[in-house]
Amino acid sequence: MTKAAILEKPGEPMVIGEIELAEPGPHEVLIDTKACGLCHSDLHFIDGAYPHALPLVPGHEAAGVVRAVGSEVTMVKPGDHVVSCLSAFCGQCEFCVTGRMALCLGQGTRRGKDAAPRLSRGGEPVNQLLNLSAFAEQMLIHEHACVAIDKDMPFDRAAVLGCAVTTGAGTIFNAIKLTPGETVAVIGCGGVGLAAINAAKIAGAGMIIAADPLPEKRALAETLGATHTVDALAEDAAKQIIKLSGGGVHYGIEAVGRQASADLAVASLRRGGTAVVLGMMPLDCKVGLGAMDLLGGKKLMGAIMGMNHFPVDLPRLVDFYLRGLLDLDTIIAERIALEDINAGFDKLREGHSARSIVVFD
Repeated sequence: MTKAAILEKPGEPMVIGEIELAEPGPHEVLIDTKACGLCHSDLHFIDGAYPHALPLVPGHEAAGVVRAVGSEVTMVKPGDHVVSCLSAFCGQCEFCVTGRMALCLGQGTRRGKDAAPRLSRGGEPVNQLLNLSAFAEQMLIHEHACVAIDKDMPFDRAAVLGCAVTTGAGTIFNAIKLTPGETVAVIGCGGVGLAAINAAKIAGAGMIIAADPLPEKRALAETLGATHTVDALAEDAAKQIIKLSGGGVHYGIEAVGRQASADLAVASLRRGGTAVVLGMMPLDCKVGLGAMDLLGGKKLMGAIMGMNHFPVDLPRLVDFYLRGLLDLDTIIAERIALEDINAGFDKLREGHSARSIVVFD
């Protein structure tokens, strides 16, 4: 039996209860969860903005220790410290073999419909969020959903690598392949936005403009490398960014998941610039380029999970932290117990701080 936070009805607090985990299948890994971040992506499912089968154990930004492995597992072994990642890869589909593993939807990383569920409660299946379900003392996942890391890495800092930093930093390093000297505007200074700002500094961006309505978030952005900040709700926010950057930025990165912030990312571009939408926007939202934008060579793209190659990227990000290049300490606002998770998500809804981390003893 494993203690977990269980979502039984959208919009209502999660219930802390016991679930059962199956024995690891041939390619599965049983992990003792040590830390898990609270992410806006979880909140979309918890609040019902994105539908999901229930009951459900959310959580997808985690680090832990491998307890047991299935008979065919080769990527990790018991005792390894690991970070999990929701972009599990099958290794065989078109996206995987063309190097776009973050887009993989291969069914091979999931159990078949006729197989026993990974998670259950009282003999009834419990749904797994994004193949992880990390708001639990243990996780049972496919081996292609985790990677071993240096054991010197603290678990709470390692956890935020699993989503926020992989997405934000991956966007800079993988999706846009920032050239030193290019300019960036990051709209939204939560965990993902702050990671993008920090990565842009590491990559040598010429100017990093952080846009957020909250002064405390803008201050965090400056700590992580923003050269300039703008109130995202100012009527002339786009004009300010264009003036600061001498005609607009090379890249406008939306890191919130709101229509207005995506529109601001587009409006902040120079000729030939690219807007990148990272946030999970409401399902009825549409982002577009006008005729003059297109005539100016502007581009619009999504970059799910930063278009990461996480088995390679995550150990490098760990190395960046251990060498003092990547600032994960500033991103973490608080560490809480699993029993306090609903209050943690209330704080996330208010939007005044960066990452809250559930720490498992």
